[in-house]
Formats: sequence, C-alpha cells, structure tokens
Amino acid sequence: MHGLRPVGAADLDLICRHRREMFMASGRAEEVVAPMDAPFRAWLHPRLASGAYFGWIAEADGAPIGGLGMMEIDWPPHPSHPTQDRRGYILNVYVEPAHRGQGVAQALMARATEEGRRRGLDLMVLHATAMGRPLYERLGWAQTSEMSLRPR
Repeated sequence: MHGLRPVGAADLDLICRHRREMFMASGRAEEVVAPMDAPFRAWLHPRLASGAYFGWIAEADGAPIGGLGMMEIDWPPHPSHPTQDRRGYILNVYVEPAHRGQGVAQALMARATEEGRRRGLDLMVLHATAMGRPLYERLGWAQTSEMSLRPR
C-alpha cells in the first residue's frame, strides 16, 4: 500500500461500488443488495459534498484498493459519552480481494481512530460483518447490545 488519501466528491462511484461489494462479500444476495444502490447514491452525494461523510481511500500504485467512510452522528448524551451529543460512526470499510490480509483495513481503521481522537470523540461505533469482526476485535473494539426490529 502506498498511502491513504481523503475521500472527495469524485469518489462517489467508488464508494458506492465498495458498499455494494462489501455487502455481497458478507454473504448478502444480489436481490437484497440491489434495491439499496440508487437510494444510497442519492443519500451519499450531498453528504460527500458537505463533508458530513468523510473518510479515506487506500491506494497502491495510484489505484484505489480500499476505503473507509466516517461520520459524526447526532446522539443524545449516554453513559458511554455522558457529556457529548455525538458519536463517531465508521461505515463502508472495504478492501479489494487481491489486497486483503496486507494491513490495508488496519491502516484505514488507524486513520479513523486518529481522526476520532482529533475530533475529541468519546465513542466511535460501527456495524461489523463476520469478515471484519476479527480485525475490529484485535484493534480493541467491543461488541455492544444493539438490537433491531423491522416495524413494516
């Protein structure tokens, strides 16, 4: 890996592809992932432009080999961050198959952790796939008690 660079508006297609491939690699079926594509693109576009969605692209020889997105999300003060009304949120962590196992995701996560410290965040969260969980655990991330319900 030659380095990390900040994401920018020109990375819209790349981030959308990474998100799709991340879910496909985690075992989700095409018919489950496909309906997300256009709505995610519409959601991401203004957030990339405003900087609300930020992150980094890992490159080797000038070509993108992975990426990570990050946001500061509005969240009420909580025992995990009693004096803050925000959390760091990591999403869209993806490494191209040919570059897995070479420290790319670890470098992206280290950069995100550094950014969380720089922003003074007391808590950062992410939703781990089975593939990503071992890395996150090695980096000190802990399982939480989140649950979900589909009301429709």
